[in-house]
Amino acid sequence: MSAGQRAFLEFALDNLVWLLLIIVLIIFSIAIPNYFQIEIFSNIIEDSTYVGVMAIGLAIVIIAGNMDLSVESVAALSAMITGLLFCNSGIGLGYTMGGHGWLVVPVSLLLALFVGGVIGLSNGLLVVKLRMNAFIVTLASYIWVRGLVVAISGGRSAQGMVPELRTIGIPPLAGMAPEATSPYGDWLAAALRAIPPYSAWVAIASFIGFSILMRKTPFGRHVTMIGGNPVATFRAGIKVDRLILISFVLAGAVAGVAGWLLAIRTSGATANLGTGMLFRAFAAVVIGGVSLKGGIGQLPGVYAGVLLLSSIQTAINLMGLPAHYTQLILGALVLAAMLIDTLKLQVRQRLA
Repeated sequence: MSAGQRAFLEFALDNLVWLLLIIVLIIFSIAIPNYFQIEIFSNIIEDSTYVGVMAIGLAIVIIAGNMDLSVESVAALSAMITGLLFCNSGIGLGYTMGGHGWLVVPVSLLLALFVGGVIGLSNGLLVVKLRMNAFIVTLASYIWVRGLVVAISGGRSAQGMVPELRTIGIPPLAGMAPEATSPYGDWLAAALRAIPPYSAWVAIASFIGFSILMRKTPFGRHVTMIGGNPVATFRAGIKVDRLILISFVLAGAVAGVAGWLLAIRTSGATANLGTGMLFRAFAAVVIGGVSLKGGIGQLPGVYAGVLLLSSIQTAINLMGLPAHYTQLILGALVLAAMLIDTLKLQVRQRLA
């Protein structure tokens, strides 16, 4: 095999999920009425926001050779605290930062990062310092953090997010009249009105930023090395425990941001908010090419996995199929992704 063929095969293996996404979108656009619309594609991007952000931290931990099952509950806790402090009705306290409304956004975001980071730190310390199994530690956190959400809320909900935060979840041109949006035609006018909300751009920026972190910095390279062979990485002089701890803190903090965005999207929070997001995030990570064995995976592929799941969910909704079809397809995709991961590893071994 020539060097060019080898390079092409490596590129195809690394970007297989993007190719699959394109094929799925083409098939759905041809086969499903009203699917090929810019508003539909915008909705797919928006719907991918919350699971996508959560999947970033989960992917980093898995690439490092560990597991974090607590991200869903962390997001729920972050959403509940955001709703409790910055909603106007229900159990919401409606804080407005003393009339300085613009402070609500950075303060609530920092609070979400702090809440998630603290839980991630506790998970990481138990794994690194006490050598406890990451699966058990984070499963326990998944349970007790969700219980804390119920305890804080008393089973009630917060509604009516303050306008400064609610604006982040609204498309910037959604309220503009068609004739005021663009003088260049209906299609461009529809495209401008379909621009995703700021929350979707937060998710996209997060994927870009963390992709650069994982590919272009020593931290990302070392985390990948740890997932591949922690013993060899330690012998190379890299501080394995510290990097694993940081990966858990990042996973918690990013999950906090996902909860913050989810609270903004729903303009409030309930005790069961975000239920099921863990499994979608996990599916997106696996479908996106991250190996559960650690040491392999890239965040752009994870984003493609999230978009693929959202595309399928949208197609099911447009066809009016029962909701359980989503679970069936999701399970089949995860199994297929695991099979493809195994085949990719075998191909890479032959290329080595």
